[in-house]
Amino acid sequence: MQQDTSLTLDQVRREYLRGGLRRRDLPEDPFVLFARWLQQAIDAGIADPTAMVLATVATDGQPSQRIVLLKGVDPAGFVFYTNYQSRKGQEIGGSAQVSLLFPWHMLERQVKVTGMAARLDEAASADYFASRPRDSQLAAWASPQSEPLPSRAALLARLEAVKTRFGDGPVPRPPHWGGFRVEPRTIDFWQGGAHRLHDSFRYAREGAGGWQLTRVAP
Repeated sequence: MQQDTSLTLDQVRREYLRGGLRRRDLPEDPFVLFARWLQQAIDAGIADPTAMVLATVATDGQPSQRIVLLKGVDPAGFVFYTNYQSRKGQEIGGSAQVSLLFPWHMLERQVKVTGMAARLDEAASADYFASRPRDSQLAAWASPQSEPLPSRAALLARLEAVKTRFGDGPVPRPPHWGGFRVEPRTIDFWQGGAHRLHDSFRYAREGAGGWQLTRVAP
């Protein structure tokens, strides 16, 4: 009889040995460090380096998470786009408090953001929508995001109807689609360390644009 060599989940582990994080090496502005880490994630060939987990909370207190793509970042915050009528859009409408997580496992790094989400202005959302591939524009009209669907065929039928509606002409931005900017209150940078002694630093917003930097125990 062949021996079962499969591992149980409590045996799945590894050490994190790619490097540490020291306070003396950290800039005063967390966005400087974020830009550096994001570029390193891109240069390392990580799949979807701009993918981030967005956590929102429903009115009954139930949190939910999904992956969205970062489409802009500056000192004002982190930008993504979505259907405002989707679950995340509606939950943000009920509570603007959200969290973001960038899981760059290949580099043994994570960045966690907590803050408040607010809609972008109409012009910014329209400009970005106009830059999207046409198929993505059509999909934004076709998909009733987060709503129940009887089948994939029903979704494809909605897409064909949208194609017929707009023909070869321009596809305008749906009124229910646009951007959010997450203005951060805290930004945590986590670097894996040996024996689970990871390095973690938290930038917390204080005063008029300043940041307080604190080492956080792993």
